Amino acid sequence: MIQTVQETGSTNADLAARLHRGEVVAEGDWLVAERQTAGRGRQGRTWFDGYGNFMGSTVVRLVPGDPPATSLALLCGLVLHEVVAPLVPAPAVALLKWPNDVMIGQAKLAGILLERVGDSVIVGIGVNLAHAPEVAGRETIALSAFGPAPDRDHFARNLAIQFAQELERWRSFGIELLVRRWQAAAHAQGTALAVGEPGEVPVYGQFAGLTPDGALQLRFADGTTQVIHAGEVRLAEGS
Repeated sequence: MIQTVQETGSTNADLAARLHRGEVVAEGDWLVAERQTAGRGRQGRTWFDGYGNFMGSTVVRLVPGDPPATSLALLCGLVLHEVVAPLVPAPAVALLKWPNDVMIGQAKLAGILLERVGDSVIVGIGVNLAHAPEVAGRETIALSAFGPAPDRDHFARNLAIQFAQELERWRSFGIELLVRRWQAAAHAQGTALAVGEPGEVPVYGQFAGLTPDGALQLRFADGTTQVIHAGEVRLAEGS
C-alpha cells in the first residue's frame, strides 16, 4: 500500500512516531509526501523537497535469520539503481557509489536515509525526478534533464515493487549475491575516491571493490588497501 500525503515534516519521522506509539507498520507499505517541510539527509542535512520529486519512506521489520541490518544500505542503493537505470538514456549511465548514492557522471540523483527504531529500519528515499537542488560544492541532477520528468506515482509503484523483490532476495540468498550485484552496478574499479566526513581532511584512493560483508575497499598509490566501514565518499576530481 502507498499512502500519499500533501505535506508533512518528514516521512521518516512520521513512520518513527508510529513505531514508537506501538502501531503496526507493515513491510511493503510506503508513506509518500507531495512536500516535506523538514526532510533530512545524512549528517542532518536538509533534504530538498521540490514538487514533482519523489519523497517517501518504508519500513523493514528485522527478523531472526536476516542478513546483517547494515547491508540494507547496499540493498537500498541497488533497488534505486534498478528503478532509475532504465530511465537514463545513453550515453549517460546511472552508477552506484558506496554505499547507496546513485550518480550520473559526477552528479548525485538521489538520497537515502536509514534509521533504526527497535527491530525496524526506516528507509527514507528522495529522488530528483523533476528538480535538482542547488548544493554548495556538489553537483546534482534530475531525471528531467533527459526529457519529461517521470510521473511520481508511477515511479513510486515501481520503487515499491522493486524494493519488495530485492528484500526477498536479501532474505533468501544473503549478502553474497547482493554484493556481487551491487558491484556490477557501481563505477569501475580504479575510480578515484575521496573519503572523509565534512570538515575532515579527506583520504584519497581508488575504488577496489567491496569486502564480502559489503565494506568499501580503498586502494592507495603504494598498493596497500584500507577497509572503510563508514564515512562520506565522493568521486574525486578526474574520476
